[in-house]
Amino acid sequence: MRIPWRTVLLYGGLLALGTLLLQWLDYQRLVRSHASLVYEGLLAAGFLALGAWLGVRLLARRAPPAVFEGNRPAQAALGISDREMEVLAEIAAGHSNKEIAARLHVSPNTVKTHVARLLEKLGARRRTDALRRARELGLVP
Repeated sequence: MRIPWRTVLLYGGLLALGTLLLQWLDYQRLVRSHASLVYEGLLAAGFLALGAWLGVRLLARRAPPAVFEGNRPAQAALGISDREMEVLAEIAAGHSNKEIAARLHVSPNTVKTHVARLLEKLGARRRTDALRRARELGLVP
């Protein structure tokens, strides 16, 4: 005996409707018995949405930070190469010679040579003196 598809769809639809009605009644009972929790949840969701909206609005208006160009004439006058400028920027970031060597993919001895030349060109005895002088000249931010 074959069951027509219409009958299957009709019974399936009626079962789905009955399940939906039972779930709705259970939801109504849950909301009535825990009304304060539902209100608190809705209030929290509202504040969450408000905070997200305000965050997007306030943070979107900020301009991107300007890219630091450096003082090219001072760099040329002192004879500081681009590679030495990279080393100077890494020194300004607070990295050690080993860290600078790893970041720039050179040996630590090469970094020591660059640092020694920077100290000589900037007329400094220590890295901190070189950084102070470089900042005065506008070579590093």
